[in-house]
Amino acid sequence: MLLEPPEKQPHATMSQQVKALEAKIQKGSDALGSLLTMAKASENAERYSDMCFFMKQLVDAKVKKGEDLTVEERNLLSVAYKNAVGARRASWRTLILDEYKANDLIAEYKKKVSGEMKDICSEVLSVLEDTLVPYVKKETATEADDSPKFEALVFYLKMAGDYYRYLSEIVVGEGYEKKAEKMYQEGTTLAEKHLIATHPIRLGLALNFSVCYYEILKNPTAACDMAKKAFDAAISKLDSLDEASYKDSTLIMQLLRDNLTLWTSANDKDGPEEIETGAGKEDE
Repeated sequence: MLLEPPEKQPHATMSQQVKALEAKIQKGSDALGSLLTMAKASENAERYSDMCFFMKQLVDAKVKKGEDLTVEERNLLSVAYKNAVGARRASWRTLILDEYKANDLIAEYKKKVSGEMKDICSEVLSVLEDTLVPYVKKETATEADDSPKFEALVFYLKMAGDYYRYLSEIVVGEGYEKKAEKMYQEGTTLAEKHLIATHPIRLGLALNFSVCYYEILKNPTAACDMAKKAFDAAISKLDSLDEASYKDSTLIMQLLRDNLTLWTSANDKDGPEEIETGAGKEDE
């Protein structure tokens, strides 16, 4: 039987070579720098399961040293898991099409894909809920309202909401949709207090939370209200948008407007018989 290449194998199956490489890194004089280098190399090589592995080690090592991730490292963590799970989400959406519903073999194959998705989501949620969120919450307890540490906390809560949302796409009856809503709501409360209305993370959170309301929680009214509120608040502050975040912020604002157009059009037609998962545009 032909063996799959490591990147095509289930996410939880990490090659012995990668584990040995990580052990060698830990013995070096600059373990953090080496882990970051390997994460970037994995991204360039499009080996996202390996990238997840190195970023998870980096998170553990930095928090043990009493350090949060830098903005670059935070984004690398997001890229790693987003790409690892993104391929499986695309596969899942293909396999649930009507043409495959009566096929027993496809049903078994769906279990394999959903199992891989659950492994990835569970892993990153553990990184977030067991390590990063508690650490940054402790750090922000005595911080001023404009501390950049609140940006990191909102980022991690948004990520947690995203991965609970992904789980709720494939698993019914486990309460993942409520956990997604809880994470998004906690992040939104903090974002509205500590981040300006045009901040890309605040806008991205509003975008994905509104998609969760529409597609997962089946509440089109709440979805439209949230998207409109975020868009209108950002528009009113557009003149104060700094050049560094202008492109990211305006792109997300456009996605909010696109979703609003799509959703209000559907509501005007008395709504679709079944809300389609994946129809709304989300923040990557």
